[in-house]
Amino acid sequence: MSPKLLVELIGTFFFVFTIGMTVIGAEGPAAALAPVAIGSALMVMVYAGGHFSGGHYNPAVTLGVMLRGKCSPAEAPAYMVSQAIGGVLAALAVGFLKAGTVVEPVTLGSVPAVLLAEFLFTFALVYVVLNTATAKGTEGNSFYGLAIGFTVTVGAFAVGGISGGTFNPAVAVGVAVMGLIEASSIWMHLMADFAGGAAAALVFRALNMGGDVLETKPAEVTPTPTGVA
Repeated sequence: MSPKLLVELIGTFFFVFTIGMTVIGAEGPAAALAPVAIGSALMVMVYAGGHFSGGHYNPAVTLGVMLRGKCSPAEAPAYMVSQAIGGVLAALAVGFLKAGTVVEPVTLGSVPAVLLAEFLFTFALVYVVLNTATAKGTEGNSFYGLAIGFTVTVGAFAVGGISGGTFNPAVAVGVAVMGLIEASSIWMHLMADFAGGAAAALVFRALNMGGDVLETKPAEVTPTPTGVA
């Protein structure tokens, strides 16, 4: 495994690990504040690895970055696999540390509601990633990790009770292994999350929000000074 892929695995691991540790068995104020811890975990991992691997930690983000032209189609699948492995390893670690704790699957909304909720906030997440971490107009900023982490926090508060608030196929896999969502429901998260990531990239390109002329052939992943989350 290349160093970049290892960084993607590590970042995804701690993100998904935080989700499991703060949600499973949580009650009262601790449960209410779980989205803050989850968004913060993503934020610090983005700052930690953004300069090195791009700090995607999310296959939908990788898809969006690839369509934006900052990740090659040859490298994207390896990123996605590393992220999924990180999610599964995190689920196993949570299962060990939370052994004996009853895990209740999240009650999801209707299929259309879950699809819409996941699509909207995955779109928002990838839209924020592309505009804060890959655009010339925000080049060199120090707020990209905070913006990305808080997008997840906002999404979890807004629609977590409807869709479970994954916004990330690797998270969906991890929480399914933990038992927080039914395995039979994971298709909704995968479909909506990838669609949201792709739609955000298409809007970004259509409006030329990067402020540059996009390459006709996507370049290899090259982290910018701000990192690509």
